Amino acid sequence: MSAPSIHTIIFDLGGVLIDWNPRHLYRKIFEKEEEMEHFLHHICTQDWNEQQDAGRSTREAADILIPQFPDYQAQIEAFYGRWEEMLAGPIQGTVDILDALCKDGRYEMLALTNWSAETFPIAQQRYAFLRWFEDILVSGKVKLKKPDPRIYQMLIDRHQLQPEEAVFIDDSARNIKAAQDLGIHGIHFTSPAQLRSALAELGIHLP
Repeated sequence: MSAPSIHTIIFDLGGVLIDWNPRHLYRKIFEKEEEMEHFLHHICTQDWNEQQDAGRSTREAADILIPQFPDYQAQIEAFYGRWEEMLAGPIQGTVDILDALCKDGRYEMLALTNWSAETFPIAQQRYAFLRWFEDILVSGKVKLKKPDPRIYQMLIDRHQLQPEEAVFIDDSARNIKAAQDLGIHGIHFTSPAQLRSALAELGIHLP
């Protein structure tokens, strides 16, 4: 079976191109790993954070939690007050792949990210490679988040994409499945080396 003809490459950002993890911050705040994990699993949870990715303000997010967990007020406010400390830097191997794809010139380069509209400008200022994309669809700006099929359809409509000619790269299996359900090829990212191999299987060979 021949490889599909790919014209559009869509990147997720956090966990693929940017090493974002709240643990980079909270290891400075909590003395014990188990205390940090309890906080991230039961107070500032992934589900809570994803509501900011879907458009809820960071102030409202803190105001919801602090009355429930008053003993953790300082730690809750640090989530966005010290949010930049959650950024450990670029995932350089993936940035190198992005660079090669952009220099190749044959592909439309897009990004689709679950990210708060309030914090995304910080990443834009810090990482010049974000300017290499023709467009970045930020969930917090449009108040939809992956894996909601509507945000994928929004990107398809905005750029008049042919799903079968597009590939989406994300570190979340559920986000990949949502893209595949709409006919987009999916690569579940685990490492830059794995990404290179998966792209080659689609006929996208890098130097």
